[in-house]
Amino acid sequence: SCSTVLKTLHFITRPLSEEEGNFSLAYIITIHKELEMFVRLLRAIYMPQNIYCIHIDEKSPRGYKTAVKNIVNCFENIFISSKREHVVYAGFSRLQADINCMRDLVNSKVQWNYVINLCGQDYPLKTNKEIIQYIKTKWNGKNITPGIVQPLHMKHRTEVSYREFVHSGVPYVYPAKVRKAQPPHNLTIYFGSAYYILSKAFVEFTLSDARAKALLEWSRDTYSPDEHYWVTLNRLPG
Repeated sequence: SCSTVLKTLHFITRPLSEEEGNFSLAYIITIHKELEMFVRLLRAIYMPQNIYCIHIDEKSPRGYKTAVKNIVNCFENIFISSKREHVVYAGFSRLQADINCMRDLVNSKVQWNYVINLCGQDYPLKTNKEIIQYIKTKWNGKNITPGIVQPLHMKHRTEVSYREFVHSGVPYVYPAKVRKAQPPHNLTIYFGSAYYILSKAFVEFTLSDARAKALLEWSRDTYSPDEHYWVTLNRLPG
C-alpha cells in the first residue's frame, strides 16, 4: 500500500526549508532495470515541491513496469512519461526519451525552475538544498551543459549516417555508408555530456525554436546525439 511505502521508506513529505519550498526542481529519470536501485535513487532526491518524470524503457519486462507504476501512483508529483521509447544505447531513442519527458514537464502545473536528467544507476552526492544553492549562486539563469567544439576523433559520429539494428535480440547502433549533410542553419557542433541541468526557459526554447527542431531532425541518424544536442544549442548566441 502507498501508506506502507511512504512510512517504511521514509520519503520526505514537506519542504525542509523555505528556500527549497520556493525553488522547485524537475527530474527526468530514464530507467530499464534494477528496481531497488531506482527506489533508492527516488527516495534520495524526492521532495514534495519538486516534480519527477520517469521514462521506462519499452523493452523492460512487464513485471518491472508494473512495479514502477505502483510506486509512482503513490505520489501526485511523480508520473510516467506519456510517450515511451524502445531505447537503444547511443541511439536517437535515448535523446527522444528526454524530450518526451520535457514536453510533459512544461505542460505540468508545477512551476519548476530547472530540470536535471538522471539514469537509474545514478545517486546524488549533494542534498536538495545544496543543489539549489549551487545553481543559484554559480549558474543563476544559465545552463550546466559543458562541452567543447567537436574533436576530430569524434567527427565520425555526425559525418556519416547511423542506424539502429537488433541482432539476436540485442539492439545496437551501426554506421551506414551514407555521408550526412552539413548541420542545419550552419550550426557549429559542440560535444559534451549527455547529462545536464537546464533552465525552464531553455527547455521551452529547445521545444519551440526552428533551429532546435532542425538540429533534432538532423540528429536522428547520428551516433549518441544526446552528447551533442544540448551543448550545441546552449552555445547559440543569446
